[in-house]
Formats: sequence, C-alpha cells, structure tokens
Amino acid sequence: MPSGKTHLRIEIALLVPWGAVAVMLGHWGRITASEIGGFFTAYLFSMLLLSPDLDLAKSDSYRRWGPLRWLWAPYAAAFRHRSVSHHPLFGPITRIAYVGLIALVALSIYVLVRRTAVPQLRAPLDLVMAVLIGLYLPNLTHILADGVQSLWGRRRGRL
Repeated sequence: MPSGKTHLRIEIALLVPWGAVAVMLGHWGRITASEIGGFFTAYLFSMLLLSPDLDLAKSDSYRRWGPLRWLWAPYAAAFRHRSVSHHPLFGPITRIAYVGLIALVALSIYVLVRRTAVPQLRAPLDLVMAVLIGLYLPNLTHILADGVQSLWGRRRGRL
C-alpha cells in the first residue's frame, strides 16, 4: 500500500483540481464563498486527521492527533485494518459519525459543567453538503489509491 506520505501527496495534488472546480463554481454564482471555505477546511481536516488508516496506531494520521490520539483507540479496536475503515461508503461515514459523537459528548459535558442551554447550531444545507464532500473526497482518494496499488501488485505478480 502507498505510504502515509504518498497518500498525502496524492490528496494534495487532487485538491488543486477540486479547488479549481470550486472556485469556478463560485465565480459562476453556483456556490458561495462560505461553501468554498467549508469545502477547503473540511478537505484539509479530513486529509490530515480522518484518514482510513486511523485504525492503525502507528499511522501518520493517528500521530497527528497528538495528545488527543487516545480518542481513536476505541475506533482502532473496533475495526480491523482495511475492513470497514477502507470501505468507500461506510469508512468515511464511520469516521465522520465518530467525530460527531466525540463532539456531541464534548458539547454535553460543556453544557452540564457551564449549566447553560444547549446552543442552537444551524447551517445552511448547501454549506453542510460542501463540508461533507470535503470530508469524503480525501477518504475516497485514499481508498482508491490503496485499491490501485493492490491491483497493480497482483497484475505484476502474474507477469
């Protein structure tokens, strides 16, 4: 499989055309500047911190969480490497849901400690979609790169 650094290079390289498409859509008035910003922010966050390799304790993305990497220990324990975590649909969904659960727990603790009302979080659907696409694309790229590498290796083995 490609190394973590190779995955990162591929995802950065693909951010250029994805970014160009986003900027063109913004220029044509199809999406807003906040949607472009949400997409880029989510893409970078996902590229650096939500890799399918979070199920490996020695992966680059796992280490990037720094002192918070312990948050991913239950995730790594729940999924064998390259099982659900590397599924093109369910892998990103599990990581996005996992981060959402962590955020929900943190928000609940904050509300209980501060004894405040639960904040009303609202975002336009188009912005949410831009963020979800930004979270999803680097994961899909990672999974496809692993698949291409595996296919290439099997074909070379036959020659």
